[in-house]
Amino acid sequence: MTASLTFRSFGHWLAALVVGGSLIGCGSVSGHLGRDTFKPYVPEVVQGNFVSREQRQALRPGMPRAQVREILGTPLIASLFHAERWDYAFSIQRQGVAPQNFRLTVYFKGDVLEQVDSDVLPSESEFAGRLVRPQSVGKLPALQASEEELRKFKSPSPPQGLAAPPAALPRSYPPLEPVSR
Repeated sequence: MTASLTFRSFGHWLAALVVGGSLIGCGSVSGHLGRDTFKPYVPEVVQGNFVSREQRQALRPGMPRAQVREILGTPLIASLFHAERWDYAFSIQRQGVAPQNFRLTVYFKGDVLEQVDSDVLPSESEFAGRLVRPQSVGKLPALQASEEELRKFKSPSPPQGLAAPPAALPRSYPPLEPVSR
């Protein structure tokens, strides 16, 4: 019975020692690490249909709905209660790039395009340029070598007494499956 009590008290001391050591370790780590050391990963969020300035400029009053859908794609919002209106919205949020939001609304009268209302839309090339994150590139090494450095990489001639290289490959191959009749 005394041995089990001694073992229990030893276990308590050992647990207290481990907890104390952990807390001391955490205190010293926080002093050396800054706030920006561990950043959570923020996934890229893309919602909606991107409509470019070129697509917007292709729209003309009097176009049928089918032609508008062909140019812009399927609308993000096409309500049963507002059948004469299609809404296109696009937003993208990426880590390191400012969030971007664009919207375009198309109004119909019957089956014909009547009016287009939109934000200032970027062209496709402008939008692609906005997606690129600035990258810092260090100084690139010079890509040149002297004749002596190139000789190190030349393949040695094949040893004497070996067979000649194999003949050229055939121009056609037999079929993989038997021909059915």
